[in-house]
Amino acid sequence: MIAPVILSGGSGTRLWPISRTLHPKQFISLINETTLFQDTILRLPKNTIDPLIICNEEHRFLAAEQLRQINKNASGIILEPFAKSTAPAVTLAALHLIKENPNCILLVLSADHFIKDVNAFHEAIKIATTQTEEGKLVTFGVIPSKPNCDYGYIEADLSEESSYYNIKSFNEKPNLKIAQSYIENGNYFWNCGIFMFKASTYLKEISKFEPEILSSCKKSLSKNQKKLDFIRLDNESFKKCQKKSIDYAIMEKTDNSIVVPLNTDWADVGSWESLWDFKSKDKDGNVINGDVMLDGVSNSYVSSESRLVAAIGINDLLIIDTEDSLLVADKKHSQKIKLIVDKLNKNCRKESSYNKKIYRPWGSYDSLDSGPGFQVKRITINPGSKISLQKHQQRAEHWVVVQGIALITSGDKVIELQKNQSTYIPKGKIHRLENQQDSTLEIIEIQTGEYLGEDDIIRLEDDYGRN
Repeated sequence: MIAPVILSGGSGTRLWPISRTLHPKQFISLINETTLFQDTILRLPKNTIDPLIICNEEHRFLAAEQLRQINKNASGIILEPFAKSTAPAVTLAALHLIKENPNCILLVLSADHFIKDVNAFHEAIKIATTQTEEGKLVTFGVIPSKPNCDYGYIEADLSEESSYYNIKSFNEKPNLKIAQSYIENGNYFWNCGIFMFKASTYLKEISKFEPEILSSCKKSLSKNQKKLDFIRLDNESFKKCQKKSIDYAIMEKTDNSIVVPLNTDWADVGSWESLWDFKSKDKDGNVINGDVMLDGVSNSYVSSESRLVAAIGINDLLIIDTEDSLLVADKKHSQKIKLIVDKLNKNCRKESSYNKKIYRPWGSYDSLDSGPGFQVKRITINPGSKISLQKHQQRAEHWVVVQGIALITSGDKVIELQKNQSTYIPKGKIHRLENQQDSTLEIIEIQTGEYLGEDDIIRLEDDYGRN
């Protein structure tokens, strides 16, 4: 039994302003109509069971909704209260899955990778499966297409031709000169962070090299709470867990690891420059997204979400325009964007965490306008979903249906509203908005009151376990 484990805990700061802390890159359609998270699941081999997802608490409904959108299920969604890197995450997965099947094989994948040749990916998994059944810890090494300073490297023993190789060393992200020497040497692979091993083999190795991580994870899971598909850990136990990657914790220490070559275009979509590398370009080498006009522009990435962006006579730039933020940067400095995000966080700016569009388990909303004593939102309710039964102490609301059919609880009455119909919810009145249809419901909400903060919600009932 192959059990995919999808690691989805990243924040994607180098792809700001598209990627934000509360809606990071793996949940965004950056390459095609589906998201990186969805692509990771859709490319899984048919002989795998439903994937186990590991993400942080704030992304739980994003993960669940994106599974629903592609009609896929998860065997569970483990919620990490703190980011502790890959070794604890995989330890949690191994402990959880081995209870169901003592012989299960873990296929550990990151939720933000691009893999072009799915058949090559599946062939590499077949080779790795045979080796894991013999007790090996397998990592996958991408055959490098050029010197790249953004990836770590795996040095392999290629003295004999084979479908897999013994590992000689792991190497951190090099400078350009060293990266070029790796390519010339010919026995180095990009370390893509994809792994495969038996749960029992992994737990044996983590017990040997990092017993404290194993102990913390066992305690965290022993007190877990499960609601819907979400598995919540014991916060205090997990907080004490060491933060370490699989490479540092096990792969660099064990003598039981091998590397299986992965011969396909691959990318860890970690920066705008890396995204520019493999996206389709115009005749001048530009990647264009949205309403964009260019003249005399080359080798640039120009993107607009909501308005016309025009550029003249520039080269090698990033121009990323969203509804609330604009980024202009030299493409070769794309790795430094996280420094801007650090400054935003230091100054408590919401632009580091929130997009203008806010996602909720039932759908989403975005703010259209606001001023003293009022706020206007566009609210989208997914088919079969509903907001909590709630009331507000500080504000009243006026709802206008613009698409779909709304089932509205207002006090002790339940009414149905169609397009162009409206209702008024006074301050303090219990209410709920529900979509029982097969299509999306969209309403315009006009809030009025002296205080319009999101914390003015008293939930009386909620399908999603929120307070």
